[in-house]
Amino acid sequence: MTEIKGIIVDIFNQKFFEGKITIENGKITDISEATGVPKQYILPGFIDAHVHIESSMLIPARFSELSMKHGTIAAVCDPHEIANVLGIDGVEFMIENAKHTPQKLFFGAPSCVPATNFETSGAALGIEQTDYLLKKDDIYFLAEMMNFPGVIFEDKEVIGKLELAKKYGKPVDGHAPMLSGEDLKKYVSSGISTDHECTNIEEAEEKIALGMKILIRNGSAAKDFDALYPLIDKYPEKVMFCTDDCHPDDLIDGHINIMIKEAINRGSNIFNVLRVACVNPVLHYDIPVGLLRKGDNADFIIVDDFRNFELKEMYINGIPFVENYTLRYNAPLLGQRPNNFNIEKIKTQDIELPAKSTKVKVITARDRSLLTGLEVCNIKINNGLAVSDPDNDILKIVVVNRYRQAKPVVGFIKGFGLKNSAIATSVAHDSHNIIAVGTDDKKILKAINMLIDGRGGMCFVGDNEAEILELPVAGLMTDANPVETGEKYKILTQKVIENGSSLKAPFMTLSFMALLVIPELKIGDKGLFDVTKFQFTDLFV
Repeated sequence: MTEIKGIIVDIFNQKFFEGKITIENGKITDISEATGVPKQYILPGFIDAHVHIESSMLIPARFSELSMKHGTIAAVCDPHEIANVLGIDGVEFMIENAKHTPQKLFFGAPSCVPATNFETSGAALGIEQTDYLLKKDDIYFLAEMMNFPGVIFEDKEVIGKLELAKKYGKPVDGHAPMLSGEDLKKYVSSGISTDHECTNIEEAEEKIALGMKILIRNGSAAKDFDALYPLIDKYPEKVMFCTDDCHPDDLIDGHINIMIKEAINRGSNIFNVLRVACVNPVLHYDIPVGLLRKGDNADFIIVDDFRNFELKEMYINGIPFVENYTLRYNAPLLGQRPNNFNIEKIKTQDIELPAKSTKVKVITARDRSLLTGLEVCNIKINNGLAVSDPDNDILKIVVVNRYRQAKPVVGFIKGFGLKNSAIATSVAHDSHNIIAVGTDDKKILKAINMLIDGRGGMCFVGDNEAEILELPVAGLMTDANPVETGEKYKILTQKVIENGSSLKAPFMTLSFMALLVIPELKIGDKGLFDVTKFQFTDLFV
């Protein structure tokens, strides 16, 4: 039997009281008032209500090493990224690796693999595969249904997956940016219960009125907290916090605790904030995480104050994993590094682009945003070839299918601002082919071939230097030291900025240029894609 004393934070009854918690066999057997307790606050742990762990570039066991330090006791995880590379094997790898961490990680069955049929992925999860996953006890939900047109127009496979979720009694996550009106009503009536894509209050309130839960997102690419935090006090039972995609450098600095501190600093009711951060995900997803009640699993954290939320202790199933501000957990060595790279290095002529006219459609990138624009621009032509024009920030962007040998797709993009350099990554949502951008073909080619040689990663190529962050697990993640990984990523990012880019997160921005479900103009391994029309479009005008 263990007794823990302090100021207990009772979220359900919205009160603080001096007390003690009694723990036996991993459960809370009693909570009672006490006197003379130390000035420390005992409260439920924080929960990330929607995260793609792969975006941390860390395997689950390594992700935990960073996120637990910030008070995150559990996460609701969508293994969509690795499923696009490795299918069911990838999902099961994530579940198995997560068993090595005390942090409670709950996985869903990816609903949209591939996200569209307009790009090449490494695997596909149809009705049969989705049924296999959803019937498993360690699959807790059907993950974000990005194919909202498929829901609205009653695509047979989409509806079949939604029916499977109903059959197994598991919630369905949504993904419906800017969806409204009758289309939104039909989307929600299909059983989809959450959305993490809202960017303004009006959009969120329309969805809440129809019964959806809104996840306020503060990730590395998309940050919606500033626009949405008033929802916390207005709809405290309808809101959760999530990161969605969080890169390792950001994860070193903070996680869900960042939103908690910011909400309290802005005057949000502290109990509403904690309900959003700790309670709502447990109730919505029906996950076995304790909420500081008699009979619950002994899952809780201890902090010194409610301004900094510095983590002093963390208990999971009654076992202390953070003591005296120190994490008592290290991920074990990984025995396997599953991957899916099946191509040879490319040649210069593979990315040369004969000019068909003097004007092209150009993707316009926006920093830390999934949205892009479309501009028609004059293109620079050398010896009959359309080439990068760094002086006007019109750079060549190339996508290379990594699952089979195929001709690369070439387009142009504004917003990266590179000078005498190129960058490339195999983290390219959602199918994770190789995507590169650069000021000349020679550097672009070198960057792409570095990734092919290393079977995945992120790299920078300058005039006299080349750096790579290797991601040998599915071309998405590493089992290396998480702090060193975060620092390496920071170094790569800084090199890009030193070579002209004004983007705060250039690799994250690049990774979303192939996301064909987010407007307006994107590029995949099969061609340039107009998302507003949901069809391929010609590069030359």
